[in-house]
Amino acid sequence: MYNSESLRAEEFISHEEILETLDYAEKNKNNIELLESVLEKAKLRKGITHREASLLLASDVPEITEKIYSLAKQIKLDFYGNRIVMFAPLYLSNYCVNGCTYCPYHYKNKHIARKKLTQEEIRKEVIALQDMGHKRLAIESGEDSVNNPIEYILESIKTIYSIKHKNGAIRRVNVNIAATTVENYRKLKEAGIGTYILFQETYNKESYEKLHPTGPKHNYAYHTEAMDRAMEGGIDDVGLGVLFGLENYKYELAGILMHAEHLEAVHGVGPHTISVPRVRRADDINPDDFDNGIDDDTFAKIVAIIRIAVPYTGMIISTRESAECRERVLNLGISQISGGSKTSVGGYAEPEPEEDNSAQFDVSDTRTLDEVVNWLMKLGYIPSFCTACYREGRTGDRFMSLCKSGQISNCCLPNALMTLKEYLEDYASEDTRRIGNALIESELKGIPNPKARSLAEEYIKNIHNGQRDFRF
Repeated sequence: MYNSESLRAEEFISHEEILETLDYAEKNKNNIELLESVLEKAKLRKGITHREASLLLASDVPEITEKIYSLAKQIKLDFYGNRIVMFAPLYLSNYCVNGCTYCPYHYKNKHIARKKLTQEEIRKEVIALQDMGHKRLAIESGEDSVNNPIEYILESIKTIYSIKHKNGAIRRVNVNIAATTVENYRKLKEAGIGTYILFQETYNKESYEKLHPTGPKHNYAYHTEAMDRAMEGGIDDVGLGVLFGLENYKYELAGILMHAEHLEAVHGVGPHTISVPRVRRADDINPDDFDNGIDDDTFAKIVAIIRIAVPYTGMIISTRESAECRERVLNLGISQISGGSKTSVGGYAEPEPEEDNSAQFDVSDTRTLDEVVNWLMKLGYIPSFCTACYREGRTGDRFMSLCKSGQISNCCLPNALMTLKEYLEDYASEDTRRIGNALIESELKGIPNPKARSLAEEYIKNIHNGQRDFRF
């Protein structure tokens, strides 16, 4: 029985409820009056249900699709403005005991280079990332209690935060590791992590168990209930995601939105972020082996509908996607992107030899961070390296209340401009610096509060004169 307040995976992600939802959406996909009523509700910026979102996804009425895109653009602007948060992944280890059929880290893969960074190697990687200009990392690791125990993850986080190189510092470490215990989530919280991220891969239990035939990840319930344990352990910023291409995309959209509804119902805090990766080619993985791939048009519509359904959440797109695809979905809902990314274990300090490939997937957008920053600004976006909310304690329900009310923008625009100024002063190419300084001068005028605007102008002058790390 479907129950969003249940703590049992098969009740808050009910297979029967999803099938009924998809049937309802299919039967009503041409009901213009009903579709219009859902869009009217969405205009209130309070979100819509998984069933309402599924109805919009099922519709192939061109006028409705255009209205979905238009509304998604406006909601994105209302909640996140033209700011795009920058981050990079850092893979610590690809040792893994799971048998996931879509990931080259699966334990049967005997020819991929297995690597695990030492603390000294992590130090070199972090310095390289700092020298690029990054302030926010997402650390990744395979599941292996012998090679990658929680103690290794905690020690790595401590190392990352300890490194101050020139004007560089990693100010926020998000963590994407396997589902674990409440006790371990408490340890991660105490280590000062930002968001705990865990992709569901697929919400279809039968498909999930086939895709994860062996290893601890085979346990659907333990994996799906991980966010509840993370919340119990004190982590109030969690990030959801599915790997589109493994299962029917309509099923996955309903599932991830039901998960978001569950977190709201039980904890009063929905997902801090939602990621939308698609299956990509990797060492021994061919995406053509999976028959649920989606084209760019469908992908764009999914992004837009998630933005409408969960207006407060941050939405992440990685370098799995091409520059063209990323550009298309930026104004439909995406608020965070990676830049200059490596999906190998290491590779930032020194390029990985081709014969020692340890990458989890092939990168589609191979541009440098400076090229991505330059591109974003030319498109009219503000690349933001801000980590202020976490460091000021604006997490969980405190962040959500500010975000849902729109008040978060009073902090976000000044913080984005100040961190962009840091990047321009310390790391940018001459052309990027020229474009960025003109953008900052223009955007400062858009800060509505005169006192905040004056203070931001003062801080930006101080940054130009050598001071760092101002925040609202």
